[in-house]
Amino acid sequence: MKTIDDIAAELAGYDPQALNVNTVNTFLGELVEPITEQEEVDIFEALGRVLASDVISPISVPPHDNSAMDGYAFDGAQLSATQPLVLQVVGTALAGKAWQGTVDAGDCVKIMTGAIMPPGLDTVVPQEFVTEGQTDTGKGCVTLPAGLLRTGDNRRKLGEDLMEGKPALQKGELLTPAALGLVASLGIEKLTVLRKLRVAYFSTGNEILSLGETPREGAVFDSNRYIVFGLLTRMGCEVIDLGVIPDEPDALEAAFVGAAEQSDAIITSGGVSVGEADYTKAMMKKLGDVAFWKIAMRPGRPMAVGQIFREKLATSPYVSTEAQYAIDSTLSSTDKAILFGLPGNPVAVMVTFLAFVRPALLQMMGAKADPLPLLKARSLEPIRKKPGRTEYQRGCVTTAAHGALWVKTTGSQGSGVLSSMVQANGLIVLHHDQGNVAPGDEVDVMMFNGVI
Repeated sequence: MKTIDDIAAELAGYDPQALNVNTVNTFLGELVEPITEQEEVDIFEALGRVLASDVISPISVPPHDNSAMDGYAFDGAQLSATQPLVLQVVGTALAGKAWQGTVDAGDCVKIMTGAIMPPGLDTVVPQEFVTEGQTDTGKGCVTLPAGLLRTGDNRRKLGEDLMEGKPALQKGELLTPAALGLVASLGIEKLTVLRKLRVAYFSTGNEILSLGETPREGAVFDSNRYIVFGLLTRMGCEVIDLGVIPDEPDALEAAFVGAAEQSDAIITSGGVSVGEADYTKAMMKKLGDVAFWKIAMRPGRPMAVGQIFREKLATSPYVSTEAQYAIDSTLSSTDKAILFGLPGNPVAVMVTFLAFVRPALLQMMGAKADPLPLLKARSLEPIRKKPGRTEYQRGCVTTAAHGALWVKTTGSQGSGVLSSMVQANGLIVLHHDQGNVAPGDEVDVMMFNGVI
């Protein structure tokens, strides 16, 4: 198991007082480990879960060559680039069963979308492209214009989507609505997934009020817990809300012990900035291996990360009897909880979560999904930016008539302006070495895309 110092020693230019955002993500990638416990769930309970193993297709999809549309099936070898093709209609193939009959040269079969292609036929002409008529003997026929089709057009081949025995979905994939539909198309009712990641969280500070408490001078209602709850729920985590913890050593120790007993990761907000009460930092150090960073970013400069070891909880008066038994017996691979100490301002909480915590939690969940993608957009306005730090400015992205993306800021970028995160649909990411942005300049945008 690597310590904080071990990881730091491997990173070139590591400086906890001036960390580049890229270094932060590299560090966290070394710190966290995927969970391994698995469970079987019904397909209706699988949305947002992470696959524990490959899903192997038990059938081919489609299970036979079939028609991609309503029309007429025939042998494409008869097509001519210069002459219309006249075909006699000898039957109708419906979806759900194979058509019984034989087809000779010059014949075709009227066919419905999804119907099995009769043997020897490989091309379908849409019904709206033919002229219907009768042969000299009074039988139905259709005429195809010259040069309209190529052999094989409008035919879905057996296994074109998935082939029997091949992986349909891979281990580590997040199960989306589309993935559930794919699984259902294979006749699979249950899936083996990794258990949900358990994340405990709490806010710290004597000035923080929980909902329902009486307002008092100098106090503010807690918004961070509800932000973190929403972010974690959107990720599919099992969330454990420990409330608001005052700046008191005993209360903080009890909160950290309770969180570490029952979770894979702990998220706190507040108590990691310079000048704040030292109780939170002291308790993090007492129970774990923790680094305190100043990140070259805006908003969200202060952050703490580390590991709280469950074996260290044994000496705490707040450890539960059940946890004491587990600690005294056998420590499993989950003998630690990863700690993320976030700033106190709500916008900084969201930005640091999206930039650092979310990718780390996805890795812990066993997901192979990438962080939120960066899109290119052109700025509608000048943006001031000093090189030497990464800035995440709240932005509103729109699409111009010709399809290009444009973005403008929401206005004031103060880290306490929570309403700006409601107005924004993405973050304008101004990178470490980047300077001022002029109108029309291209910038990177991290779209929220349902995450916030």
